[in-house]
Amino acid sequence: MTRCSSRKGTPLTDVVTQAAEVLKEHRQSIDRLDAILIYTLGERFKHTQAVGKLKAEHDLPPSDPAREAQQIERLEDLATEADLDPEFAKAFLNFIIQEVIRHHKKHQE
Repeated sequence: MTRCSSRKGTPLTDVVTQAAEVLKEHRQSIDRLDAILIYTLGERFKHTQAVGKLKAEHDLPPSDPAREAQQIERLEDLATEADLDPEFAKAFLNFIIQEVIRHHKKHQE
């Protein structure tokens, strides 16, 4: 069986093996980060549900547009610092906020 070589004389199969190992490491990191995101969102929703119950008990509106605008602006800034597309961060936060408001409205029913 003939092995193809790269320009530097390294057998191509070694380069492919190295690339596969780097890919595996990236995927392991992604898996860990996905788990962190899920557990973090779970913790966040525990707090927002407590806020929803408190709002319902005190007849407060389920939505706080001023707070939401502050949070969006804050997270856009954080996204920029983290080299993440601020529009993506804004869309992601808006999705979460809408889910939180939906939960808050359930508590008021």
